[in-house]
Amino acid sequence: MPSKSYANVGKLPTALFDLAHRLARMLHGASDLDQVLGPVLRMLSEEAGLQRVALSLVQAKAELIVIEAGHGLTPAEVRRGRYRFGEGVIGRVVVHGKTARVPSIQAEPRFLDRTGALSQGVDRSFVCVPIHGESGVVGTLSAYRATVPGDELAQIAALLEICGGLLVPVVQREIAMRGAGQATVPDDSSFRPGNMIGRSKAMRRVFHLIQQVADTPTTALLTGEGGTGKELAAAALHTHSARRRGPLVAINCAALPEGVIESELFGHERGAFTGAVQRRKGRFELAHGGTLFLDEIGDLSAATQIKLLRVLQERIFERLGGNETVRADVRVIAATSRDLEKMVAEGSFRADLYYRIAVFPIRLPSLRERGGDIVLLSDHFIGTYNKAHGRSVRRISTPAIDMLTSYHWPGNVRELENCIERAVLLTHDDVLHGHNLPPSLQTADASGTHPKDSLAERLDVVEKGLILDALKANNGNRAAAARDLKISERIMGLRVARYNIDATRFKSYSDR
Repeated sequence: MPSKSYANVGKLPTALFDLAHRLARMLHGASDLDQVLGPVLRMLSEEAGLQRVALSLVQAKAELIVIEAGHGLTPAEVRRGRYRFGEGVIGRVVVHGKTARVPSIQAEPRFLDRTGALSQGVDRSFVCVPIHGESGVVGTLSAYRATVPGDELAQIAALLEICGGLLVPVVQREIAMRGAGQATVPDDSSFRPGNMIGRSKAMRRVFHLIQQVADTPTTALLTGEGGTGKELAAAALHTHSARRRGPLVAINCAALPEGVIESELFGHERGAFTGAVQRRKGRFELAHGGTLFLDEIGDLSAATQIKLLRVLQERIFERLGGNETVRADVRVIAATSRDLEKMVAEGSFRADLYYRIAVFPIRLPSLRERGGDIVLLSDHFIGTYNKAHGRSVRRISTPAIDMLTSYHWPGNVRELENCIERAVLLTHDDVLHGHNLPPSLQTADASGTHPKDSLAERLDVVEKGLILDALKANNGNRAAAARDLKISERIMGLRVARYNIDATRFKSYSDR
């Protein structure tokens, strides 16, 4: 329990003691594992010199221990981190409830190396501590370190035991919520599409829905803001379906003019219009036996909506300018960043088409709703652009992480990816720094742009601007300007005097 977490404080040197104290302050009163897990693992890694720091949770019914998150582990390595009770070092820690200290993983026969710690041929020390809950061991906290003497390994173990004890309340709350089936996410949330990254509750919900509907012929509707990954979700639905050996054909309905979209969807015959010199297959024909992804379906014209509805209902269509009926064996996935329900109410989108495509809606969350995934996604993009641009960025500085996690991300994951690529190109060492990020992410501390004026002075500037605009719009007529601003003429006179405004300069020449 948390009260036991301070039993080993006396074993820590001053630096690790200070770190334990800061971790305690960070975790005091915390209730959401997703919000605190990333910062905690990062602090342990960067400030205690640890590598591949990971939290694993126990799935009691399945008798499994599954890595929940890891700092320094790739998403693929996290997915491989699954152990049965008693299996390997981690499995034995859960069964026996005692800390394991391994001076050399190369010399430890029980070390399974599921996450590839030995892949580079470098020997390491390893520590794994149990997290004791009310009903027994509920998880483990583990980390690697370059091989160190036994006394230093004991200090690392003491620090991890303290941190594990501090994590007990949020870990138990997380396990209880999963056991209660909150947000319809099952206990075993191990299903993760290979092309999507995320461990937040919002993304686990998405993964669960993809798993439920992927291997069915049901039409799915992907909704969400631009840049949230609707294209990736469509690809995941196709990859995990029975049609995965067939083609995945995509078309962006907003990118094509109205005169072209019908030909793109259904094809055309030779001579159907000027420039149609030969028969051309449309996207429905090209997707035969596979999946057709209709992105931004809310931008289709009324005429195209009618024709699309017929194809979805009857699975037949005619090419533009032709009479031959073509049968389409296609699974349709639609996506939109617009509010289709509102468009239906306004009459700009057909209700019958909406109910046809919205059989199984999946909403992709904005990046603001999945804050715990920001560092995970950033690490992934750093790896991607290290390879693309021949760079070797190894970590993100603490100020940069603070900037990334405090920004509101209107462009969502797409904006984050662009920011990381830019930062990877700008950095001159193996660390991504805060000053490598775009100005829109810079804080006042990072950019040295703290406001020099007081609040009252800044409000005066705003008020003076509004009065000047009102006087200009009314040719210097103070009474009319006061009415526009819904203030009395007396107050207008006082403000004109206070800001030394010459209202006559706004009068037109005919009024002078």
